[in-house]
Amino acid sequence: MKTTGKPDSRSRLKIGEGYISGYISIFLALISFGGVLCFLFPEIFTTPAYRQSYPVEALRKTLLICILFSFLFALTSLILCKTKKPALLGTIITGISILMGGATVEIKQFNEIGFYISLDWLLLDLLVLALIFIPIELFFPKKLSQSKFHEEWKTDLIYFAIGHIFVQLTAVSIQSPATYFFGNLNMQSFHDFVQNTPFVIQLFAALIITDLFQYTAHRTFHKMPFLWRFHAVHHSIKAVDWMAGSRLHIVDILLTRSFSYLPMYLIGFSIEVFYMYVIIVSLQAVGAHANTRIPFGFLKYIIVTPQYHHWHHSDDPATYDKNFAIHFPFIDLVFGTYHLPDNQWPKSTGLSETKFPKGYLKQLFFPFKKDPAEDQEVKNPSDR
Repeated sequence: MKTTGKPDSRSRLKIGEGYISGYISIFLALISFGGVLCFLFPEIFTTPAYRQSYPVEALRKTLLICILFSFLFALTSLILCKTKKPALLGTIITGISILMGGATVEIKQFNEIGFYISLDWLLLDLLVLALIFIPIELFFPKKLSQSKFHEEWKTDLIYFAIGHIFVQLTAVSIQSPATYFFGNLNMQSFHDFVQNTPFVIQLFAALIITDLFQYTAHRTFHKMPFLWRFHAVHHSIKAVDWMAGSRLHIVDILLTRSFSYLPMYLIGFSIEVFYMYVIIVSLQAVGAHANTRIPFGFLKYIIVTPQYHHWHHSDDPATYDKNFAIHFPFIDLVFGTYHLPDNQWPKSTGLSETKFPKGYLKQLFFPFKKDPAEDQEVKNPSDR
């Protein structure tokens, strides 16, 4: 059989072929390029609330490590891989980063311009999550046949980038309307009381309260036909993993996140609790979709785990509308939507009856043009 030098999208990429090294090189090259942009144009690409607390020298060392390992993986890919495109692309992007200043790039004086893109949050978020979940899924996968580079992994990477930027932007931007609508309630004394409460108690309360709000929003997206159009994009995932969990329509992100962030401002939790909450949400939302068989023991009854949330993505009609909680399963237990059958996992996930288009832009406009429920045997989301 004649080979083209390209990996078969239906097969699992194997260590030793050079493709994985090439893709890792590109990944680290893009991280490096984005990091240099943050150093060169902090007024555009960094989050104002984080700038003063950044350990600049540590970030420079991280940038240098990314550059060096990008070249190392590119070299490995050049030696092992039949096609040289991934390695060459990673080398070119990293080379551009070095020409722009690399790890020695200086931070220039700047003035605020009135808007910004939280590229710094995205890069740190992506790098940390990748370092955590890629090894977990590589060495402890639940579905052995599920490739890390499945058919839609590039689309899911775009969702990850856009989604995580919008999560951060929503967290910051919702503060102004919250202050406008609820600022005259004279709750300052209550806010002072909350902020003087120990950090751990504040954080635990924040997680429970926001999970209740997000549970409500999540369940509403399932029950209202118009909102289901947008949330169905998330349920179109057939290869559920840590990155695919970010496949959320922008409308879904903005409405759900705004509704869950609102009580944070209304109750007046401290800024430290707020940012810790954002970090935990990112970790748990990504982790709940991870393709991993790591046993959680009794913890699976206390916090949302991959097994628990994968049932929410099951294409079995008997398990539709189950497991809406993001942090704590007891919320589903209280409202009658709990489903966790011992050590069983769903056999398959996704919306098998609905034909979703391929690619981010097509999926972005798809809910405005067609109701996904039209292709399903059960057409009313309230019956799901």
